[in-house]
Order: sequence, then C-alpha cells, then structure tokens
Amino acid sequence: MSTNSGIQIPSRLPLLLTHEGVLLPGSTTRISVDSARNMQLVKSRLLKGTSLKSTIIGVIPNTKDPEHDSEELPSLHSIGTAGLAVQVVGSNWPKPHYTLLITGLCRFRVLQLLRERPFPVAVVEQLDRLEQYTEGEQLDGELGELSQRFYQAAVQLVGMLDMSVPVVAKLRRLLDSLPKETLPDVLASMIRTSNTEKLQVLDAINLEERFKKTLPMLTRQIEGLKLLQKTRKLRPDDDKRVLAIRKGGVFPGRQFSLEEDGEDEDGDDMAVLERKVKEAGMPEPALRVCLKELKRLKKMPQSMPEYALTRNYLELMVELPWSKSSTDCLDIRAARVLLDNDHYALEKLKRRVLEYLAVRQLKSALKGPILCFVGPPGVGKTSVGRSIARTLGREFHRIALGGVCDQSDIRGHRRTYVGSMPGRIINGLKTVGVNNPVFLLDEVDKLGKSLQGDPAAALLEVLDPEQNHSFTDHYLNVAFDLSQVLFIATANTTATIPPALLDRMEVLQVPGYTQEEKVEIAHRHLIPHQLEQHGLTPQQLQIPQDTTQEIISKYTREAGVRSLERKIGAICRAVAVKVAEGHKLSKIESSSQVQEGKGVDSEMAAPPEMPIVIDLVALKDILGPQVFEMEVSERLTLPGVAIGLAWTPLGGEIMFVEASRMEGEGQLTLTGQLGDVMKESAHLAITWLRSNAKTYQLTNIAGCADPLEGNDIHLHFPAGAVTKDGPSAGVTIVTCLASLFSGRLVRSDVAMTGEITLRGLVLPVGGIKDKVLAAHRAGLRRVILPKRNEKDLEEIPSHIRAELDFITAGSLDEVLNAAFDGGFPAASMTHPQIASKL
Repeated sequence: MSTNSGIQIPSRLPLLLTHEGVLLPGSTTRISVDSARNMQLVKSRLLKGTSLKSTIIGVIPNTKDPEHDSEELPSLHSIGTAGLAVQVVGSNWPKPHYTLLITGLCRFRVLQLLRERPFPVAVVEQLDRLEQYTEGEQLDGELGELSQRFYQAAVQLVGMLDMSVPVVAKLRRLLDSLPKETLPDVLASMIRTSNTEKLQVLDAINLEERFKKTLPMLTRQIEGLKLLQKTRKLRPDDDKRVLAIRKGGVFPGRQFSLEEDGEDEDGDDMAVLERKVKEAGMPEPALRVCLKELKRLKKMPQSMPEYALTRNYLELMVELPWSKSSTDCLDIRAARVLLDNDHYALEKLKRRVLEYLAVRQLKSALKGPILCFVGPPGVGKTSVGRSIARTLGREFHRIALGGVCDQSDIRGHRRTYVGSMPGRIINGLKTVGVNNPVFLLDEVDKLGKSLQGDPAAALLEVLDPEQNHSFTDHYLNVAFDLSQVLFIATANTTATIPPALLDRMEVLQVPGYTQEEKVEIAHRHLIPHQLEQHGLTPQQLQIPQDTTQEIISKYTREAGVRSLERKIGAICRAVAVKVAEGHKLSKIESSSQVQEGKGVDSEMAAPPEMPIVIDLVALKDILGPQVFEMEVSERLTLPGVAIGLAWTPLGGEIMFVEASRMEGEGQLTLTGQLGDVMKESAHLAITWLRSNAKTYQLTNIAGCADPLEGNDIHLHFPAGAVTKDGPSAGVTIVTCLASLFSGRLVRSDVAMTGEITLRGLVLPVGGIKDKVLAAHRAGLRRVILPKRNEKDLEEIPSHIRAELDFITAGSLDEVLNAAFDGGFPAASMTHPQIASKL
C-alpha cells in the first residue's frame, strides 16, 4: 500500500526503542527515555534539531527486558511507527531521563540498518498515507461493509458511556469526523488491549486485515461491559454512570481507557494503581517498595483489613511530589520591591532572602537554608515567611508546633498501629504538591515533651542540611528528599530551644520596632487593613500621625504592633457606629421631608460630617484614659532607686530597682520573684560595695565604714508577680545600693544594663537593641552599656542613636560616675562634702 503521492516521511529515520507499549498511528503517548542509545538520540536529534523533519523519529517496539541495556543492539521489529515529537521534558531525579510526548503518524518498514552507535539509524519504507482524506471518500465492497460494522460497534461502545462528560462528547464527535481508515488504530489505542494485540494491529499493513484484527477486540469490550451491567442489575438510569473515561491522550492529542467509576474491576483497578506508581517519579528504593506492596495487594482479598491499609499507603506514595517542583522567581529587583511593599523595616531578614536569591542565580542546585526568626510577638515573623514564599514563587505551608509533645507528629506512626498516619512534614508535602515549598515551623520554642517522645529531637533530622536529603517518615519507611525545602522556624526566645536543634538553624534576630517605625507601619498597613475589615473608606475616617503616635506611646507598650492594631480596630468600630447612625438619620430626614414637607426634629442630631478625623480629644473618648503614664521622674525622688533594662520574650522593658535599709543584724532581703542568677548578682553587688566602702565613703546609718554593720538591707524589684532572672541587672543593683549608702539621687534620665564581677568589671549582655528601644520609649536620654557591647549599637537606627547619650563602661567606677550628676565622689571627698552637695 506504498504510495508516492501526498506527504512523505524521511527515508532515513533515527530509531527509538521503547518497551512501554506500542505506539499506533493516530494516537499520542508519553514515552520515558533513560537508556544510553535513546538518550543520545534525544540530545543529538530532538534538542539540537531546528526543522520539522528533525522531530520525526521512528518508534520501534522492543520486547527485550527493559532493564537490560547491553552494548549489543537487540533484534529490531520489522514494522514501526513514525512519530512526531511534540514535547521533550528532562529530569535528573532519580536518574537522568527524558519524557517524550509523541504523536503517531504512519507505519514504516525497516529496510536496512545503517548504524547502531551512538543511536540506530535505518533506511525505511513508508507504508501508510499521510495526505488528508477528501470528504465523501467511501470504501466499497467487503472493505466498506467491514468498516461500517466497525463504525457501528464503536458508536455502540461510546453510547454506553455518560455523554454529559465533556471528553465522552468529544470522543463521539471524533467518531463522526475521523476517516474510517483511521478508526482501527485509534480505537485499538483506546480500549484495553495487551501489547501483543496492539503489536498485531501494528503489523496489519493491509487495511482489511487491520479491521479484522481490531473488530474482535472492540466486540469483546462491549460484551464485557454488557455482562458487567447485567450481573450488577443496575437501574436503567444508572447504567450510563457505571463507566468513566480516564484521560490519557486522544487523537490527535488524547487517548482513553475504559474503567469502572467507584467500583472498578479488581484487575483494572490494580493496573491503574500500578501505572500511577510507575509514573510517580519515585527514586529506585521507594519504587521497589511500592511494587512489592502492589504485588502483595494483588494477592490479597479485599475483605482483609490489611487491604485498605496497603491501598492507602500506595495512594499516599503516588500522591507525594517525588520529582515535582516549582520554578523559583530569581528576579532580585522584583523580590526587593515585593518585600518592601509587604514589610517596613526588617532589613536583616530582607537582605538574607535576597542573598539566597543571588546564590540561586549562580548555583541552581542549592540546598534550602534552615532559618530561625527569633523575636517578640507581633513583629511579623510569620507574615515575613509568607512573603518569602510569594517572593520566590513557591508554595507556602505553615506547621504550628506550639504544644506539640509527640514525636509522631513529626515522624509519623508506624503502619503496624491502628489509625497510623504520616507526620506533619509528609502531610504538608502532600498538601502543597511540590518538593520545594516554604515550610514555616511556627513557635518552635514551645515544643513539649512527653512519654510519646521528644518532637524537638525528631526535628534534628528534618532541620539538618546534611541529613534531610534522606528523611525517613515512620509511615512511609522510605527516604524522602527534603533538601530543596526552605525551612523557616519562628520563636520568641532561644532559651527553650534545645542546643542541638538551635545549632542546626541560622538564627536571625527580629527585634521590636521603634516608635517611628510603628507610625509608618500603622499608616502603610494597619490602618488600610482595618478600614477594609470594618467596611470604611479613607473618605470616612482619617487618623493623623499625631494621633497614631499618641496611641503608640500612651495606649500600647509592646515590641510588636498587635496591640496597636487592636486599638485602631476599636477606633474603626466606634466610627462605624457614627457612620451607620448618620445613614439612618439621612434616611429619616428624607422620609420626613417627603411625608410632612419639612426636615427632621431640631432635637435630632445631624449626620456626622465626613471624613471623621480622630484628634486627641476623640481618641480619649474612644479609648478612655491613658493606660501608660511616664512615671520615671516620680519614682526617682529618693535615694536607693535606679532604672535597669531587661529583655523579655515580649521585647525590652525598663525595670526599677528599689533599696531600703533599717537597723538590724546585717541581713539582705530580696523580693520580686527573683531567679538564682539575679540573687547572686545582688550578693555580688553587696560584696563589691563593702570591699570598696572606704574608697567611696559609704557608711551605714550610724556612720560606720561597713554599710551592713547593724543594718538590714531590703532589695525589691517591682512587678512582683513577674518572674525575673538573668545577670544583666548587676550594674543596676550596684548603682541602687550606692545611692542608698551615699544618700545621693541617681539621675532620673539614665538607664543601665550589664553583668558584674567580684572585681568590679562590667561584662557584656544580650538584647541590646530591645533594651535601648525600651529606654527610648520610656523617655530616657542616657543609657549605660558594657564597653564590649559597643558593637551592638550599629543595629540601632541612626535617629535613635542621635537622641540618646550612650555611655560604655568597662568597670563599675565608670558606671557610678555616669549614673550620678557630677560623678560619684572620689576617695578625697569627705562625707560632710557629700552632705553639702545634697
């Protein structure tokens, strides 16, 4: 049936040997290419070719063992299909391979093999026509009768399907539009047939023989469906819902298989599951486990409880994104704009994200970093993680770890347990559907521990870049690669994170916001968000910056902005009441004018003028009296009071230290729920002052050189309901006691922090930025810091540094000189001179 007219394929074709099925003319299928010869063909012919002819290849069925890739070329089947490579997709996981989308064009016969290496090329003879069939062309004689019977059987088969399904309706239209000569190949590629039967259809060069080979297959499929309907005694209105069409690739770009919907035959169901397992792109160890479980499942009765467990396991395995990943957006300029629009300040976090993007541009195979954002509540740690995912163009998944006390939440349960399920890491990957999402591990510092194990220990493997490429969930019991996942953990403090877990993460401190930053955040983000949430517009409500600053300083005292947002929400609710009342009054006035010809009663309030501007008077009416008063100067009116700086998980705070003495036996009393470290700091301060009492002319009530002789000292830290601990109060305790023993007042505008030693040295402490911001919020103007913390001042905004006077001290002598007006008295100053100064 060779012809010299019409469209011709090249006389020389490169040959692709496939073991995944038989490609018939008119059908489209995906072929996986991983052997050396086939890989070389794709690289040399398809990827480098520029013309249409370079994308036409010969597809030869290979009946040899697919795992056997020997140097010797196997014997070739004499008949093949010329195909057009529509799409080529490459992947390196689990090993280098290509996936080709090929549409069959026509049959050919191999006449002569020209070469075997690097890929086979042969001289071929075209066996089918490729020209367009003219409308109205009819087949006559026995061939015409055979083609008509075949067409009627095909229509009957399609009629047994649900025509409301779009692909079924499209298939019905294709039967009417396709030439009858093409129907045997198209239908043979759609119905369930073995590769041997498809090979017989491929070898049927004569059209009449092709019809005779395919018609029994079509009839067998119809009879099987009829028998299935009869045995199940379906209702007449349900029989068309029995079968569904599984999408494959139908001519010219799609193919269909017939299977049951819901209650499939066991053989068909197993075949579908097996196909999904092979197409899931699993690594070799996971694929071997799945095929072994599938083999067991085929031999297992459905009534066994283990059948459902094994089936659920296999379905989870095929749903996991073993080789599916999203493409990163590597435009650094666009990423910078997006981050700046989403968040104000937080420069350190933004810089780290841009650094990751820059390295990804230079090195594509980069492991995902393990970041840990540590900072007080309300500073935007979680929202920054969401913005990072949007910036990278990745999927985002949040895992809340607060209160988790079972390691199975991370690693999953073993399948031997009833109700077993995978851990939250694997579940998250199943949810997002890609293997490189952004995972936010929220509140990692609040993990618990119980008899069920330690989840923090289970996270060690997840958050270790050297180990998480083979993370093994107890439920899966096979390794899954987490190296491409970008993990971001959030915490309020690192004190409760186990050291081994903290060592695996790159800690980025997220300190609190300054007052100016809060004003900007309020007007850029919080106020527009609250207006939208309450159905208001800027034409109805305006909050000036002076009002916002008043809310921040007098109604909130926090490192973040959550309380600020709540206060703005309270203002919006109060304004919403006024706006709603104004609408009602407007309607009443309009109705009254229509019915009575006059306006409303003069006693009725007029609608409010728009926009409603919230000034300081309106702010007090809505939010009530000021919550936080600046009481610093009132607290420092007597000797024996000093101001320290403390760090808490909620941000920095100022802390008053008060001391009093009375006649007694030289005892020291400490109150205020102090921890052991702070108690030791108090004893250190007393010891240092007693040893230097002569130097600084410190005496007791009776004027004795030992301040404790005949006196009892009571040291108190207000806010007694709050537990306090840490070494940074050492310099504050020394200053407080020095003020008490000398009778001099500490400057009312100074705050201090630092650890002390028995020899009077001042050691560095942490949380400097949070502490300095707390001093600035409280209106203090001088801050005494350890000299070795001078480097931390670079993290403080320049406008804050300009408003504060920083004193760096290396010893307690320098601290005392800076804390008192005129410096602390030297040894030459006598006690009467001190009294005269007072």
